[in-house]
Parts: sequence; structure tokens; C-alpha cells
Amino acid sequence: MLSNKTCIVAGAGTGIGRAVAVELASAGANVVVNDLGTSLDGEGETDEPLEETVETIEENGGTALAHFGDISSFDYTERLVDDTLEEFGRIDGAVNFAGILRDSISYKMTPEMWDDVVRVHLRGHFALFRNVAAHWREVAREEDDYLDQSRSFVSVSSRSALGKIGQINYSSAKAGILGMTRTGARELDRYNVRVNAIVPSAYTRMLETVPEEKRSYTREDMPPERIGAIVTYLMSDEAEGITGQTFRAGGDGVGIIKDPEIHRLGFNEGGWTAEDIAERFWDSVGEDVDKKNLERAGGSL
Repeated sequence: MLSNKTCIVAGAGTGIGRAVAVELASAGANVVVNDLGTSLDGEGETDEPLEETVETIEENGGTALAHFGDISSFDYTERLVDDTLEEFGRIDGAVNFAGILRDSISYKMTPEMWDDVVRVHLRGHFALFRNVAAHWREVAREEDDYLDQSRSFVSVSSRSALGKIGQINYSSAKAGILGMTRTGARELDRYNVRVNAIVPSAYTRMLETVPEEKRSYTREDMPPERIGAIVTYLMSDEAEGITGQTFRAGGDGVGIIKDPEIHRLGFNEGGWTAEDIAERFWDSVGEDVDKKNLERAGGSL
């Protein structure tokens, strides 16, 4: 499906990123593999995971280029784009699995814990997106046939964007990625660039931080390799016209997550007072709100 295409995969040294890089290569793409080789909490650096991914791809007959660096650096991602173009002459897609965790309850979280996670996830997504988007815009301005060249950026969010105790930094970054995806899709549509997000579930080193008795699935249930199909599809020309969407993938399932939308509006002539809302909330605006969910949320604090 991806013959003659070139895709950048950030965070491809381990887990889902590695599995997706291998899958894209098996589908015929040239794959530029990025990783910084840090620990799960962002400490240390090594190129060993990166080289292992490239070795796996090449052993399977694919083509890969190792590119060691910090995906949250704008200077680095500019160099990543330039080196990819120098090696392969084109960029058709990019996806970013780079990530770290520094979990803490909100009232104990340090500024450094917040900044580090938001930097890697949200800034890292934008740094890569910004530089590939700039390249794709230039291509569209210079080439008359750019509408025949389908290009794709895939963001990686998480179910934690819905809210998860102990991960206010991670969930905030992952929710921000969804906003970036929707805006990016609108901005780049004129240049025939598709921008979508995935919310994957798979057994990775991140899940290993969860006590075994609290894990909802095993590696056998949710192997990282199951995520490769949706990314390959979104990178392919078969996904033409699909942009601004959020996809769910994990195990045997693939689906679409609806964007946030206004669920219910209540109107009061002349506007609302706080007393009006207090008196009429449950039989107007909040008519079908699940009170039990609200109580559980309150009770968990």
C-alpha cells in the first residue's frame, strides 16, 4: 500500500512506535526512524533501541534510516525533515509515538514534571508537525500536480485525554494533541494534507507502570503490532478525503471517536441568572446528565 512513499516515525525505538515502523516498512514505505532512547520517565539517552528497530526492518527486507534526536526540538525536527529529503527525496507521512510519563497527583506535581511531559508530548507533536507542514506547503506552492500527491500526518493521543487520576500532565498534553490535530487538518486541507489522530491501546512499557492487578489487559490481548494497520491505512492513498478525525485502535477493534460537541442548550429569554440555573438545571440543560457519574467523580477526590 505504501510503495515509493517515505514516512517518518518518531518514538520508534520501542513499543507501538517500533511495531508501526516495522509495519509501514513491510507495506513498502521507506521509514525514517526517530528515537532518543530515554527511560520511561525521560532520563538518559541511547541509540540502541533506534538501531534495533532499523535492524528489524532491514532483516525483513525493508528500507530504514536511523535518526537520533529530541523530537521536541524545533531545530532537530527541521534537520530531521532536511535529512529525510536528502536521503529519499520526499516525505509522504509522519507519525509521532514519542512519549514519557512522570505521574503524580495534581497537588503534588512539580513544575518540572508538568513541563517535561507537556514538552515531549505536545511540543514534540507540534515541532514535528510544524516542520513537515512547512515543507508540504512549499511543495504545494511549487508543484502544479500537488493535488495528485496525498500526504498524511498522524497524531497520537490517549484515553487519558478523557481524564485519569495521577496523570494531569499527560492527559492535558494528549487532549491538546487532539486540538492541534483538528486545527492542523483545517489549515493544511488546501495543500492536500490529511491530519488525523489515533487513540491506541496496547501493552507497552507505559502499562507496566500500572500494578498488575489493575491492568485491564495483557500483551496477548493488546499487542502493539495491532496498531500498525490503522496507521498504514491513514498513510496510504486509500484514506483520501479522511482528515480531522480521531481513530480508536486496539486488539481486534478499530473505530472512530466523535469530536467534542455541544450536547444540550437551554434558553431563557433575557439571559440566565445563577438562581435560574440552580432552579432549572436538572430539568433543562442537565436533563440527561448521569448524576451517578458526577457523584463518583466527586467521591474520588
